[in-house]
Amino acid sequence: MMWIVIAVVAFAVASLLSLYAYGRFAEGAMGPPDHALPLDGEATDIDRALAPLTAEHPGQTGMVIVADNLDAFAVRVMSARAAGRSLDLQYYIWHPDLTGNLLHAELLRAADRGVRVRLLLDDMNAHGSDSVLAALDTHPNIHVRLFNPTRAREGTLGRGVELLLRFFSVNRRMHNKTWIADGRLAVVGGRNIGDEYFDAAADMNFMDTDVSVVGPPVAQAEAIFDAYWNSPSAIPLDALVHARPGALARLRTELDADMLGKRAEPYRQRLQDALGVRDVLDGRRRLHWTADAAIVSDPPEKAQGAAADASWMVAVLRRQVERAERELKIISPYFVPGQTGLDWIGGLRDRGLEVGILTNSLAANDVVAVHGGYARYRVPLLQRGVSLYELKPYGPPGRPKLFGSSGASLHTKAFVVDGAHGFIGSFNLDPRSINLNTEMGLQFESPAAATELDQLYAAKTSPQTSYRLQLVDGQLLWHDPDGMPPQIWDREPRASVWRRAVARVIGWLPIESQL
Repeated sequence: MMWIVIAVVAFAVASLLSLYAYGRFAEGAMGPPDHALPLDGEATDIDRALAPLTAEHPGQTGMVIVADNLDAFAVRVMSARAAGRSLDLQYYIWHPDLTGNLLHAELLRAADRGVRVRLLLDDMNAHGSDSVLAALDTHPNIHVRLFNPTRAREGTLGRGVELLLRFFSVNRRMHNKTWIADGRLAVVGGRNIGDEYFDAAADMNFMDTDVSVVGPPVAQAEAIFDAYWNSPSAIPLDALVHARPGALARLRTELDADMLGKRAEPYRQRLQDALGVRDVLDGRRRLHWTADAAIVSDPPEKAQGAAADASWMVAVLRRQVERAERELKIISPYFVPGQTGLDWIGGLRDRGLEVGILTNSLAANDVVAVHGGYARYRVPLLQRGVSLYELKPYGPPGRPKLFGSSGASLHTKAFVVDGAHGFIGSFNLDPRSINLNTEMGLQFESPAAATELDQLYAAKTSPQTSYRLQLVDGQLLWHDPDGMPPQIWDREPRASVWRRAVARVIGWLPIESQL
């Protein structure tokens, strides 16, 4: 027993020393303050394309819901090509794969034209991209910062030890996703940057949703970006990693090869079909204009453990939902309501609201641990009269990874209230989004946009796409009327024994607060 006490005390002391040492490092490594560049009339292609639109609708927000993965790729590329002043980009994940590198190439081309590029990435998934990011960072017009990074960059042992000793600080991550071009156009939503988000992955492609916006919310997105960029948690990359001589030239060669490769053909074709950034925005459908839209976000202080207040995202979204009079439809790929969320949803049902929820089935969920936390709430939700749907898997489920991908599908985070109000962003209804990670998105009042989001929900909850869960004599059943033949399942559909066992065991563990 004495040795256990000594070990615990030694770990606590080592952890405190590690936190102190990191704090001193971060204080000395902070980059100089920097802010969004001011608008400049019609100086750039984006200015000339979008300024007339906003002038026709003073004080209003124009928004386009982007559910197609190729369109999502195109709006980012075309806005980068049209930018003449700035690109401010903030992401939880940016993979150096095919589509990630195609977008890296666009950043380089923009920087070569004199565009200032600021790239802020959460460090949890950036570690494997150090060499690419360091090469980009050597460009005089590209500036890279990592949010809440580890100092250990080489090898897994040192990084693992630092992650362990700094657990309570590194456990909080920046989950925001923002793409801002020239201070005129912002793209926010659930998509990270990588093949699985743009239909380029061989074994996994997410169904995700962004929203492109022009008007006042773009300035709000810039202010949020600046707050994160200048926060103590954002460390300049060159304080952590240094590029090797000639790294940028070699990277250019590699990126050019990616663009000319066969796998890039669908993306080259989609870009050839787009005439310009305005075409990407409203070439297929007109913008929805509304006087009531705003970017909502957690502050960067949330990642430092600050106490929540009424301005944080959860409180803002809850106030919006509390206005509901008829119905609430939720899309959350990672859904762990907890007892508090269950009681809140139950309260909505007691008021007579229809509540529908779409999440991933076990076979479709890329994070088995989260499904293990969610499963215990299915029966109580159904008992309260909630309509519950689980997305069918796409492709073989494969062997699960506890905290990683395994061939999943749904990644959209959105809700619709009364067919008039809505939200699209990075926020999952789970303890991690509520308490630990920083989040952001667009909330709006627009019957036209809400109707489009309603249609998206209806398509994803259709029998062709999702299972409908029901309680029959106390038995949980999954209905699949679109099956050949129609099927009713009494256990997790199309999930392997191994996957069901892992989810079951995780559901027993006291780790819900981390899911």
